[in-house]
Amino acid sequence: MRKSILFVGKAAAVSAAVALLLTGGAASVRAGSAPAFVASAEAASSLLRDADVVILGEVHDNAAHHLNQAEILLQIAPRAVVWEMITQEQADGLTPDMMGSADVTAKALDWAESGWPAFDLYAPVFEAAAPARQYGALVPRAEARSALEQGVASYFGARAPEFGLDKPLPEAEQSAREADQMANHCNAMPEEMLPVLVDFQRLRDAALAAATDRALSDTGGPVVVITGNGHARLDRGLAVYLSAARLGAKVLSLGQSEGGAISGTFDVLLDSPAAERPDPCLVFKKG
Repeated sequence: MRKSILFVGKAAAVSAAVALLLTGGAASVRAGSAPAFVASAEAASSLLRDADVVILGEVHDNAAHHLNQAEILLQIAPRAVVWEMITQEQADGLTPDMMGSADVTAKALDWAESGWPAFDLYAPVFEAAAPARQYGALVPRAEARSALEQGVASYFGARAPEFGLDKPLPEAEQSAREADQMANHCNAMPEEMLPVLVDFQRLRDAALAAATDRALSDTGGPVVVITGNGHARLDRGLAVYLSAARLGAKVLSLGQSEGGAISGTFDVLLDSPAAERPDPCLVFKKG
């Protein structure tokens, strides 16, 4: 990724946004108001186990977060698991035996080319999820680009109103989200990209909600969702879209902070030390 990019029209902005976000991009985690922290994954499990849907947030490259997710999966024993990181086609190819081997699972998912952090981090989570039915919520790159060019609602067609995608965000919320995207990308994004980044976040939130809704219909729950903290937050993540589509479902969300820093609203919080990583803003300083 390079800091100096010339954008010509919406299509170019969409392509750049999809490329940036599907390969992780740069992100910062900022402190925000939050409920009380619990001391362990076991304590978190006791608070989450009675939900129809349990959303387990993470910072993608934090190994401790994935170990917590794995322990909670073992405690809750869900009937279905929804993954932000894989497509439904990939999920359909997974079997319990396969998921017991990190090497086999990584190869089946072509993880090395996926843009996600090393599979070693995720291996305990996949292994713990093996007894459940698997669902993928990742929108393939070509489909994401098309959806953003045509409008997010177009991707969901007749179901768009169920998830509240037929209406734009309120102006104040749109502005707040664009400001967050600018800050999360080190104040280095061209302004014309900000609405596209917000739309892409909405697309992925709604895709996660749709996959979770399908998993609930198929299995009756409980369903666990493995996703980043941004999608797990209750004030603007997948729970907003799922609640619109499935009234009455009990949805609880775990956020996982680093050194107490996290943005958004969650039901339960677990804290871990920050993972060692290079400055995420360095990518925007490369000419």
